Amino acid sequence: MADYRTIKAEPLTNAIRAIVKAGGSSDREAELVATNLVEANLKGHDSHGVGMIPRYVQSVTNGGLAVNAHVKIVLDTGPLLTLDGLTGYGQVIGHEAMELAAERAKRNGVCLVGLSNSHHIGRIGHWAEQCIDHGLVSIHFVNVISRPIVAPWGGSDARHGTNPFCVGIPRAGKDPIVLDFATSRIAQGKTRVAHNKGVALEPGTIIDNEGKPTTNPRYTVIPPHGAILPFGEHKGSGLALVCEILGGALSGGQVVKGPSDGKYNVLNGMLSIVIDPGKLGTGENLAREVESFVAWQTGSPPAPGVDKVRIAGEPERETKKKRLAEGIPVDPTTWQEIIEAGKKFGLDQTAIEDIAG
Repeated sequence: MADYRTIKAEPLTNAIRAIVKAGGSSDREAELVATNLVEANLKGHDSHGVGMIPRYVQSVTNGGLAVNAHVKIVLDTGPLLTLDGLTGYGQVIGHEAMELAAERAKRNGVCLVGLSNSHHIGRIGHWAEQCIDHGLVSIHFVNVISRPIVAPWGGSDARHGTNPFCVGIPRAGKDPIVLDFATSRIAQGKTRVAHNKGVALEPGTIIDNEGKPTTNPRYTVIPPHGAILPFGEHKGSGLALVCEILGGALSGGQVVKGPSDGKYNVLNGMLSIVIDPGKLGTGENLAREVESFVAWQTGSPPAPGVDKVRIAGEPERETKKKRLAEGIPVDPTTWQEIIEAGKKFGLDQTAIEDIAG
């Protein structure tokens, strides 16, 4: 499309930072939100990138997202940490939660942290990468309190969110392993991106409002709503159930109990296990065995049409390298939604366009 935009990471970050700051956020908060969202775009996850800004702005205006909120410690025993996000920006709450968890894991060898009541916490791989920067292994179970969008296996309507699962494993001197996926066939944001681009989804991905198969992404974006199907049939549905209970209930938060309140808000709960391999006494063994298995797995002869076998996290790093060089593509519908969101915070289109170059 002629008006499809490709924007370099730095000016796009500056534009998003300006919008968030115009909504009353501190410089630090605006920076954390903007860099987190653009990083998701850089790694190819446009579903969790700058296209979320319109939803955030609407949540701020209707009171569902608290500006300049910080994580609240509810319980701290050292290896056990219970936190309340107070409906703050997930990019801030997640960052603060993982810093607390990392400090306690390095002190005690492990930290089990339950985080509840955070506004949209974004790409979960970001939090695994934060733990990796500390040399720590992490496992994350996440639930979503919003309009149900995913059908259980065997069901014909939406009963829960996309409920992500994530694992991060550091590798000394090499790129880490970052496994991060929704328990639905695709992330909800990817259906929004498809709808904005005007493209169909793959068959077998969603159902319409009558429970019938469809490829039209509008059934996940505008009423009447259908549902995304779970990945892997009963396996993905079972993992989604576990994420709902561990991320929602064991974290100290809530689980989905029915339809949303219609206020376009989204809250996340996350149960994270953060481990220091050195304190566990297996650090050297982990490093050695990880390299042995990665070499064995990636040594498999590529299947027809595949250039090489990759590890989890590698496609994102390849996409980031490409987008840093070429820029981040933003479809015209998403860009116009971002412009309109900025206007709600008092920034006119010219100001946003100038900042974004």
